[in-house]
Amino acid sequence: MKFINKQLINYGVDPTFSKYLSVVLLITFIVLICVIANFITKKIVIRLITHIVNNNKFQWDNILLEKKVFHKLSHFVPAIIIYYFAQSFPTYQSLIEKGAITYIILVALSVLNTLLNAVNDIYQNFEVSKVKPIKGYIQVVKIVVFVLGIILVIANLIGESPLIILSGLGALSAVLLLVFRDSLLGLVAGIQLTSNDMVRVGDWIEMPKYGADGDVIDLSLNTVKVQNFDKTITTIPSYALISDSFKNWRGMQVTGGRRIKRSIFIDTTSISFCSMEMIEKFRNIHYLTNYIETRQHEIAEFNIKNRINISNSVNGRALTNIGVFRAYISQYIKNHPGIHKEMTTMVRQLAPTEHGLPIEIYAFSNDVNWAVYESIQSDIFDHLFAVAPEFGLRLFQNPTGNDFKVFTPSPLNNTEPDSH
Repeated sequence: MKFINKQLINYGVDPTFSKYLSVVLLITFIVLICVIANFITKKIVIRLITHIVNNNKFQWDNILLEKKVFHKLSHFVPAIIIYYFAQSFPTYQSLIEKGAITYIILVALSVLNTLLNAVNDIYQNFEVSKVKPIKGYIQVVKIVVFVLGIILVIANLIGESPLIILSGLGALSAVLLLVFRDSLLGLVAGIQLTSNDMVRVGDWIEMPKYGADGDVIDLSLNTVKVQNFDKTITTIPSYALISDSFKNWRGMQVTGGRRIKRSIFIDTTSISFCSMEMIEKFRNIHYLTNYIETRQHEIAEFNIKNRINISNSVNGRALTNIGVFRAYISQYIKNHPGIHKEMTTMVRQLAPTEHGLPIEIYAFSNDVNWAVYESIQSDIFDHLFAVAPEFGLRLFQNPTGNDFKVFTPSPLNNTEPDSH
């Protein structure tokens, strides 16, 4: 400043005017240097970095470039230049230095925020990210960084040590705990969810309390986002997955088999012993030929060995239409192309109810896709509903309007006797 002022006076400029003119010239010079430095940084240095990044085999640096981490670093240069030229303005030196340092801290916070986002994106390129996401931890680091950044800005503006402000935070700890309650609970929940591998991005979870039934699309510090099958989004607090119960269908998806567990109800009045005509008919059914021959041989041996009088079917052992039907279902399920052969396959009889005798099919489809699974299940029960009458069995259902019509006399036949 003194040098510029002295040169202006030497050129014949009025001393009073030269004082103000020197300030304008110095500010113009500083602005010009900042513009040139910023131009060199962005047009030369950043382009050189971009060229290096685009021509190497690494992928992580491309993400840093896409997130503009290097571009934001260029904002440090003008602030540093202004800081070192602050001593040229003794009257406003302290104010300029504080402003420059504040700007540098804010730029540093922006760079760290972008860098942490880039780290998360880089991590997501690895398969382990689906098992152990770090988004929640990165959000915790961001909170710590921003809190420290705000403390540094305040300490710089008031001209005090950051330690003094930190010591004063002890009295505000209770308030901070209330403000960051969800974040702290989310942090603890995130650690438990990750360490115990309870949920991952892409898992199908079901949580009726929150109306969630779909795929996890995001795991963050405070929330878990679930895209339901109707394409709506349900947001669940992270700690709710620890405090409440939820169903994760990942096991079904990993094993490759989806459970079928459904019953058909048989009218108990249609259950009977098999006559010889029925046995011969069943013998011609592909899935029952070996079963009928084996069972008849076992029954004949048992009755002969125990001298059973077979003139009455109540005596000894005999085939029943419900037993043969169960055997048929079992063979049909085992030979169905949509059933997983290495998982449990079972046809069982449950306790009779007022709706009849339940015959439950317990098996696993070999395709976990929802549409395919429903198609396999429907095909099986379509066939069973159609084939049940072939075994002399009736399926139970509650009476309908058509059933009552059978017992309702026609109005044409409902004639009253002549009163005369």
